[in-house]
Formats: sequence, C-alpha cells, structure tokens
Amino acid sequence: MKTKVVAIINQKGGVGKTTSCINMGACMAKMGKKVLIIDMDPQGNATTGLGVSKHVEFVNELGKKDVKPALNIYTVMCGNVDILNEEVIHHTEPAGLDIIPSSIDLSAIEMEMNDMPNREKVLQKAIEPLLGKYEYILLDCPPSMSLITINSMVAADSVLIPIQCEFYAMEGLAQLLDSIKIIKKLLNPRLAVNHVLLTMYSGRYKLHQQVAEEIEKYFGNKVLKTRIPVNVRLAEAPGFGMPVILYDKKCAGAVAYMRAPEEFLARESKRK
Repeated sequence: MKTKVVAIINQKGGVGKTTSCINMGACMAKMGKKVLIIDMDPQGNATTGLGVSKHVEFVNELGKKDVKPALNIYTVMCGNVDILNEEVIHHTEPAGLDIIPSSIDLSAIEMEMNDMPNREKVLQKAIEPLLGKYEYILLDCPPSMSLITINSMVAADSVLIPIQCEFYAMEGLAQLLDSIKIIKKLLNPRLAVNHVLLTMYSGRYKLHQQVAEEIEKYFGNKVLKTRIPVNVRLAEAPGFGMPVILYDKKCAGAVAYMRAPEEFLARESKRK
C-alpha cells in the first residue's frame, strides 16, 4: 500500500481547515480508504472534533482516580514514545479513520527542537513506520508558518489549501505559496500544491462568487469544483465529537464533503 501524505495548510485562521481535514478524512474512510489524521495544531481541535480525549484516567499511588495527558504527536516528536504504540493511534468512526491527537504541549516543541539535528525533518522521520499502513495521512496544520508547519510540509507529498470565500481570502496567500516554494527547493523537492478547496461559500453572495472566480483564475484546475457551503450542521458536529456525515448525513455540508473527496481521489488516482 502506497501512502500519500497531505498537509492541510492555510496560515489564515478560521478558513475551515480543521473542519475540512476531519470531514475529508471521514468521507474518504467511508469510501473504503484507510486514513490517518495527525493533529499538528496545539489547539487540538481535530482531536476533540473526532471525540478523542486529550487525557486518560489512571489510578494514582493513593489508589484514587486521576488524569494525565494522553500520548500524542508531541510525545512522539520528542522521542519519548514510538508512533506505533497502541496508545498513540486512536480508532474513530467511521471505520478506517484513525487519529494521532495533539495537546497544548505541542506549542513548546519549537523550543525543544532547537537542539535537535535536522529539526525540520523530525516529523518526517517520526511517521516513517506508518508508511504503507495507510493510504492517506492528513496533517492538520496550525494557522501559522511555524516550525510545526514546516515539519508538516517537509513530511508531506502535497498540500491542500482550504480558502474561505471572503474578502481577505487572498491576503497572505502569496506568502504561503512563497514558503511552499522555499520548502520545495531546499528541503522537499516532491512537495506540490495539488488541491485548493473553497469553503464557507454561499451562491447568494456576489462577493463569494467574485472571490471564487479570482481563486479559480489564480489556481486553475487545482481548485476542486465542489464548494463547501456555509452550513450550521457543519459547525455543530465538532461539539458532538463526530464528522458531519455521522451527525447529519443529509445536510448540505455533508453532501458537499462527500463530493469533495470523490473529486480529490479521482485526481489523485491519475497521479503517479
């Protein structure tokens, strides 16, 4: 089984990045793909959005129940635990979708990696044992061009950029693309922007139509034809710890997120 690693990136927050990661992954699993999400954001929204706890209960030396941080991508990147440890990878619904959680501790990794050799390649090295075990590994990156994001791009084969259909959508995009070019040139020659996903779209707003047209002019056929609509059920689903196809499979958001992975996978199947 060949594994494709996809970094889901946009340094602008609030563009539906984590929502897209969770729901693209869930719908791909529903289509029979074996998918792993790695939550690379210290906020851990993908973790809670799939109903995975950031803490585990244990009985302390006094015989009382207590809690401690669950094993997560931070403990893996620090070298404290093997990524194949059964407590690191969590199985979720739908079947075929797994996640490695994050925690707020990950925000300290940048300082801790300062003394690590090849610090930009820590994640790439860490996930090597997973290659061949999943068809797709989706990296949910933080909304910043941090060392965590750089590690994600170095580990990835390609990038998917979710872009909100709003006025500031293009702001910072040139900087993001410049960063991707630098990573490609210096650290990861296989890295490519293969997919752009338009999010929070409403055909009723002329502004959204105009932004969508501009993005399509800029990125051409890299833009998925499916546009993710503004949808209340999409916003509600993470609060129940599940992807939208399990929360309300008939809502507009669920329908769109079933179509987007179909497009994504059809395009990927044409790539070597």
